[in-house]
Amino acid sequence: MFHKNIKLIIAGLLVVAGIYLITDDQTGNGIFLILLSAIPIFLYFKNEFILLAFLKLRKQDFEGAKKWLAYIKNPETALVRKQQGYFNYLHGIMLSQTNINQAEKYFKKAIELGLSMDMDLAVAKLNLAGVAMSRRRKLEATSLLNEAKKLDKQNMLKEQITMMKEQMKKI
Repeated sequence: MFHKNIKLIIAGLLVVAGIYLITDDQTGNGIFLILLSAIPIFLYFKNEFILLAFLKLRKQDFEGAKKWLAYIKNPETALVRKQQGYFNYLHGIMLSQTNINQAEKYFKKAIELGLSMDMDLAVAKLNLAGVAMSRRRKLEATSLLNEAKKLDKQNMLKEQITMMKEQMKKI
């Protein structure tokens, strides 16, 4: 993995080399290099290891996702702010199966750093509501469930939200 600034330097060098080749009457090669510079720019905003961890997580391969996330050594310096949010979000999802205390910490940090998609934010708040409910913090759980319901525009979490509200009535 390259540092985020190195990716931008590589993209800049590819653009400069492409412009040089265009002025040197090698237009095809120059255009190709300029188009090729889109890859490091894309990887600046979407970290390759986070993308691979998402793919592993879709297949319920938690060990594989942990392996890919382990390649990111210093997330504070190597990742953009939103990527740091997704880094913590993925750790929270993986730890929610085993260690609720650490998962809560990761989900809170992911919400603080920000997530791009409303659905991911809704899932994080839903998980935090579950943690609050298990600790008998009914008021906090209710507010988090309401926020998750507002963020869930496609009603994909409707069933889980109603189930949690039913469980909260029993507390």
